[in-house]
Amino acid sequence: MLPNKIAMRWVDLVLVFVYVVASAWVGLRFARRQTSTEAYFVARRSVPSWAIGMSMMATLVSSVTFIAYPGSAYGSNWANLVPGFMLLAVLVLAARVLIPFYREAVRMTAYEYFGHRFGTPTRIYSSIAFSLSHFGKMGFVYYLVALTANSVTGWNIDAIILTIGLVTVLYTVLGGIEAVVWTDVVQGFVMWLGILLALGFLLLLPPGGPVAVFEVAAAHGKFSLGELSWDFSRATIPVLLLYGFFWYLQKYAADQTLVQRYLLARSDRGAVRGIAIGALQTVPVWALFMLIGTCTWSFYKLTGIALPAHIRKADQVFPYFLATQLPPGAAGIFLAALMAAAMSTLASDLNCISMVGVEDVYRRLRPQATDAMRLRMGKILVAVFGGLGMLMAEILAHGTGSALALWFNASAILSAGLAGLFLLAFLSSRVNARGIYTGIAACVLVTAWATLTSGNERWLDLKGFNYPWHELTIGATGHVVLAVTGYLASLLFGGKRDDSAVTLWSWWRARHASRQRVAAPV
Repeated sequence: MLPNKIAMRWVDLVLVFVYVVASAWVGLRFARRQTSTEAYFVARRSVPSWAIGMSMMATLVSSVTFIAYPGSAYGSNWANLVPGFMLLAVLVLAARVLIPFYREAVRMTAYEYFGHRFGTPTRIYSSIAFSLSHFGKMGFVYYLVALTANSVTGWNIDAIILTIGLVTVLYTVLGGIEAVVWTDVVQGFVMWLGILLALGFLLLLPPGGPVAVFEVAAAHGKFSLGELSWDFSRATIPVLLLYGFFWYLQKYAADQTLVQRYLLARSDRGAVRGIAIGALQTVPVWALFMLIGTCTWSFYKLTGIALPAHIRKADQVFPYFLATQLPPGAAGIFLAALMAAAMSTLASDLNCISMVGVEDVYRRLRPQATDAMRLRMGKILVAVFGGLGMLMAEILAHGTGSALALWFNASAILSAGLAGLFLLAFLSSRVNARGIYTGIAACVLVTAWATLTSGNERWLDLKGFNYPWHELTIGATGHVVLAVTGYLASLLFGGKRDDSAVTLWSWWRARHASRQRVAAPV
C-alpha cells in the first residue's frame, strides 16, 4: 500500500486533472461562437444575470484570497475584512448611476468615456494604468497558487505554473469572454465546495468541536474588526473604510473587469441584478476565509500540535494544515478550488487587458483595421500577456522576492488616481484636458513619494518629509490629489463650462427628457 502522502498526491492529482480538463473543454465549447469582437469581448450582450454575478464573485476572489485572508485572521483578527464592507456601499451607487450610465455612454471599455471627455492621451493613460496594475497582479496570482499547491503536495512549482497558465490562456484565447464567464460559473461552485469542505474539517477535528473552536477564538479577541480610532498612521477602522471606499469606487467606476460585466447583460436591470448577486456572494466568501483562518488558529490552540520550525509566517499555516490534516481527495478538492480562483481571475484579466489593448490602443493606431483583424489581435494579446504573466511568476518563484516588492511599488505609482479621474469627468463640465494632465502628473508624483517613503521598510527615507499616514491611505490620497489638482488647474487654464460634455448632470437631464417623451400621450 502506498504511504498516505503519496496516495494523497495521486488522488488529488486525478481530481485536479479532471478539473483542468473540464476548464479547457469549456473554451473549446465556445470557440466556434467567437466570430467578432462583439462576441469575443461582450458575448453579444446576452449573458444571464446569475451567471454575471457568479463570474464577478469568481473574479474578485483570487488565489490571494485563499491564502492572505486566512493568514490575516490567523495572525491577528478580522480587521482586513472591513474594506470589503465598502463593496456593498459602493454597490448602491453602481446600481443607481454607474451601470445605466456606462451601458449608454461606452461601446466596449470604460476608458472610451475618458477619451470622449479629455482626449486620446487621457484615454491611453487610463487604459495603460489599468493594464499595468492587472498585469502585475497576474504574475503574483500564478506564483501564489503554484507555491501553495507545491507546499501541500510537493508537485513541481514550474510545472504547476505552466499547466495553469497554458490551460487558462487556451480557453481564454479560444472561447473569449463567454468561456471566461461560464468557466467562472463552474469555478464558483468549486470554490464554494472547497471552502465548506475545509471549514468542516476545521470545525469538527479539534476536541470539543465547533463550540470549543468559537469559544477559544472569541476569548482571545480573534473576531475583532480592529481599533476604532482616528489615528491615520495605523490600520484603524476609519483607515480601512477609507481604503475600501476608494478601492471599490475605482473598481466599479474605472476598472474594466467590472465595467465589462455591466455590458454583458441584456438590460440595465439584468446588469444591476448580476452585479448585486456577485457582491452579495463575495463578501460572505471573504468572511468565510477569515473564519477559516480563525478556526485554523483554534485548531492548533486546542490540539496542542506544534508547528514545525519552517513555518514562520501566518500565511504558511493554513497550507500546512491542508497538507497534514486533510485526507486523500479532500485536499484535491480544495486545490481545485484554489486553482479555480486563480484561473478565473487570470482569465478575466487576460480578456480585459486584450479588450483594452484592441479598443483603446490598436484601433487608434490602425483605424482602418477590420473587425476580423481586431479579433485576431485580441487573441494574440491574450496569448502574449498570458505568456508574460507565466514568465513573471517563474521569476518570482526562483528569485529572492525583491522583484515582487519593486513591482508593487511601481504599479502603485502607475495605476493611481483613476477614481479621481472618473469623478472629475463625471461631475464637472468645467474640467478640461490641460487640467487633467496636471492632475495626473501631481497624482503620479505624490503617489511615488508616498509609496517610496512609507512603511517600516522604506525605499527612501526623507526623515521628517516621509509620508505620514498608513500605506493603505496612499490610493485614496492619489485619487483626491488628482481630483483636487485637476479641478483647480482646469479653472486656472480657463475652465469654462462645456455644455457638450457628458456628465452626470447632462446624462440625467437627457434620461429624464427621454422618459418624458416615452410617457407622453400620442
